[in-house]
Amino acid sequence: MLLWLAISLMTGAAIMAVLWPLRPRAGDGVSDGQADLAVYRDQLAEIERDRAAGLIGAAEGEAARTELARRMLRVAEADAADVVASGGDRRRRVAAVVALIGVPLFAGGLYFALGSPQQDGQPLAARLDAQPGQADVAILVRRVEDHLTANPDDGRGYEVIAPVYMRVGRFEDAARAWTNAIRLNGSDTRRQNGLGEALLAQSGGVVTAEAKVAFEAARTADPADPRARYFLGLAAEQDGRPQEAAAMWSALAADSPADAPWRPMLATALARVGAPVVTAPGPNAQDVAAAQQMSAEERGAMVRGMVDRLSQRLAENGNDLDGWLRLMRAWNVLGEGDEARAAAAKARVQFAADTQALGRIDALARELGLGS
Repeated sequence: MLLWLAISLMTGAAIMAVLWPLRPRAGDGVSDGQADLAVYRDQLAEIERDRAAGLIGAAEGEAARTELARRMLRVAEADAADVVASGGDRRRRVAAVVALIGVPLFAGGLYFALGSPQQDGQPLAARLDAQPGQADVAILVRRVEDHLTANPDDGRGYEVIAPVYMRVGRFEDAARAWTNAIRLNGSDTRRQNGLGEALLAQSGGVVTAEAKVAFEAARTADPADPRARYFLGLAAEQDGRPQEAAAMWSALAADSPADAPWRPMLATALARVGAPVVTAPGPNAQDVAAAQQMSAEERGAMVRGMVDRLSQRLAENGNDLDGWLRLMRAWNVLGEGDEARAAAAKARVQFAADTQALGRIDALARELGLGS
């Protein structure tokens, strides 16, 4: 009922807004032309009587008649203008009828076509109880916020809401939520990285002292974590220590798989500080220089150590096809044909669904004499 009352009031207001400029002005449709002409005719008759009675001369009578004729002509011209203006009056009346009938019909038809008149009103509390798939992000945020207001020690709730705050651009709220999650649930790599990124976004991309503390805590919890290592390198760059940033990013690139999603970002960062991009794990210039001073046994041990590290990395993340091919060659160079064939077999299992990758593995196996 209240909805229809509101619709009626809004419709009435819309109609008044349209009709008000079309309202008739004072004197609209009223003409004094006929009355004036009647008066002028009476005056002409009176002039004729006065002249016949000798009360005025012929010249005076003619002058009076001429003046009345001019007045009657002006009245006739005014009547003609009123006739033309009456067309504008008709247009205003047509517009008024359209406003009175057309606006309500159009608004009602639009509501019945796009609205839901058959449904009852649903207050906010009922919408907040809707299923998550039926609620938008704002309502979901409101639900979690209401829950946290009633349960301020629910650390899990803060972990749920913090990433949502980040997605909607509420960085200060995200940082506060991650801080509460750390306070209630303890410090770990994920929570500290979340806090650091929220502080980073809040500061417009600057790794503040607070953000750096968070990233250092994340790296302490997991020294291999790429996110913390990258942002600590960024902190070094922003602090005016590009060489330190280059060393941190180069080490991260050396430890990262060839298909790691953060490699393009690392390449950009390394180019920014003028450092060469490490495309794949392997010996650096210092390793090569040191190897030249070693005995044959020492060089063999160093090479075997690198091969073992490559094999261990591929066991943890086998999506690096080039790494498998390097491992097959390395074992073959060391004279470990069985290890090379085992690496080829593992690579075939890893890339069983990739025809192109299998072709490269088989081609190298034939080249090395490992069989197909």
